[in-house]
Parts: sequence; structure tokens; C-alpha cells
Amino acid sequence: MTRRYRATAIGQQGGPQVGDIVPSHDRQFVTALARGLEVLRAFRPGEANLSNQEIAERTALSKPTISRLTHTLVELGYLTHSASNGRYQLGPGVLALGYAMIAGLEVRERARPLMEQLAVTADATVAIGERDRLSVVYLDCCRGTQTVALSLNVGSRIPLGTTAMGRAIMAKLPEGEREYLLRALRERDPETYPKVESGLKQAISDLATYGFCTSFGDWRPDVNAIGVPVQSLNRERVFGLICGGPSFTASAEYLVEQVGPRLVQIARDLSAPPEATAPRLASS
Repeated sequence: MTRRYRATAIGQQGGPQVGDIVPSHDRQFVTALARGLEVLRAFRPGEANLSNQEIAERTALSKPTISRLTHTLVELGYLTHSASNGRYQLGPGVLALGYAMIAGLEVRERARPLMEQLAVTADATVAIGERDRLSVVYLDCCRGTQTVALSLNVGSRIPLGTTAMGRAIMAKLPEGEREYLLRALRERDPETYPKVESGLKQAISDLATYGFCTSFGDWRPDVNAIGVPVQSLNRERVFGLICGGPSFTASAEYLVEQVGPRLVQIARDLSAPPEATAPRLASS
């Protein structure tokens, strides 16, 4: 497992507030490139723009270093610069990279029709995501017909330790990698760590018993979800597939009894080689 970042380098929400870049004794690690990428990660959803000073504060890099990095990223098209206020926005180059990543995910293409039908038949939100540091990032999302749904979309970032998606991913990881992430979560937030640890232990047990894990009010008091791990066909990547919604439309009992078996079957179909089993639509 690649361990390029200390736990202290991860923001309090597990998001892009980072700094203290360390190569972990890796001679192949290019610190200058990592710093440039950290600048891009400093931008958060809903923010119009950032100044050099704000980027420096979020990355723990010096302002002169940030000035050189932002200039380079503007020249390459990954940032845009406003001459009127001196602030920066993400540029079209970032979107091109994101689209190339999404378009290249074979599991997303195979999962889409199964997710769409389950979202409609369960009248809930169905989403698939992958771990990014101490968060999980949505790679695709389908919604049912309910008027109230989770306000999350492709690119949304949710916690690793308290969500059904994060727990499903963590439970499927090799033990060494899982323990490393648990130590990072404990260092980031010691007060909430006992809840994270107990939730993961329960998730591992539930996956062995039922094939899925749960998060009923653990992330947000009014959100329920169940989750399953999905492996890429080459077994090198682990994704989390969830179904859930507001607790008043997606009760714990409904998700466990009605949706759980269907979600488990979808995960099996997606994780199996195409010649072993062709993905089939979940039955109503």
C-alpha cells in the first residue's frame, strides 16, 4: 500500500485540507509534483475562488512556493486567474482529468443499469464510490422517485469511518492497510475514533453474516444506508456500493429486509468475471 501522506496531513473532515507532504522514504516520489497536486486539492465544492494566501494556509506551504505553483498551473490550464481580484479557480484541465478517470472505469459502466433499476424499485439513492485518503468519493449516483433524496452527486466526498460506503470498503481491504487507516482516523479525531472502530468491527461481522453492512444514523442522524464492497475485475481496487436515503423514507428494517439481498446480488455480479456471470437486473 502506498503511504505517501501522514495522517496529520488530512483535514478534520477527511477532505482536501492537507499539508506536510512526506515521501515516506520513496526515492521515486516527486515532491514538487505532489505540491502542485495539493494546490488543486485545496479547492472545495461550493467555493468560487481562492487566493494564494488561502491556498497556502490549506496546504501548509509557503506563500512564495504557492505563487510559483499557481502560476504554473494557470499556464497549464488547471487553474484560471482573475486579474480583477487576483484569485484563482479550477480550470478546464481539471475537468478533463476527472472525465477521463470516470470514463475509464469499467465497473461504473457495468454498474449503471443495475443501480438505476434498484434506485427505482427501492425508491432510494444508489451510489458507488472509492476511497480517497480518509474519505470516499462518489463515482456515480442514481435516485429513485422520492421527492426528498440525499443531495450528493458525482465527486461528492463523504467520511470513510462512519458511512456504509466507507465501512464496506474498509472491511474488504487487506488487514495491514485497514489498520493503517484506522490509526490515521484515530490520529485525526481521537474523540470520535471509538465510534469508528466499533462501527467497522460490526461492519466486518455483518458482511460475513448478511453480505452487507449498515450505517443507520451514524454519519448523519437522519440518514440510513446499507453498503457492500465491489472489487474490480483485476482485484486491484475496492469500491463501495450503497443504497439508502432519509430515515423517514428508507427505514432500517426496509433496507435490511427488502433491499439488502438485492444489493448483495448486484455486488456479486459486478465482482465476478463476465464469463462467470453476466450482470442481471435486480428483481423487484
